[in-house]
Amino acid sequence: MTHAQVWQAIEMFAHERGFTCSGLARRSGLNATTFNKSKRFSSNGRPRWVSLESIAKIIHFANISATDFFKYVDAAPKKMK
Repeated sequence: MTHAQVWQAIEMFAHERGFTCSGLARRSGLNATTFNKSKRFSSNGRPRWVSLESIAKIIHFANISATDFFKYVDAAPKKMK
């Protein structure tokens, strides 16, 4: 599992449900900017990983299992385009 796969999984998950990443964040009870591309790397270029709490909120909102969510991670390319 890579940083890129996790972020792309969130994008794919949101898109399949008709949301932007911002919309998915809001519907999951998170700040609308939680999944913004600008938050994926720190100012020094170090990757910022999505918190487990944020992933848990997506899973709860969508009423799916963690296994189902992580199928998106497995399907995502290992590197960002």
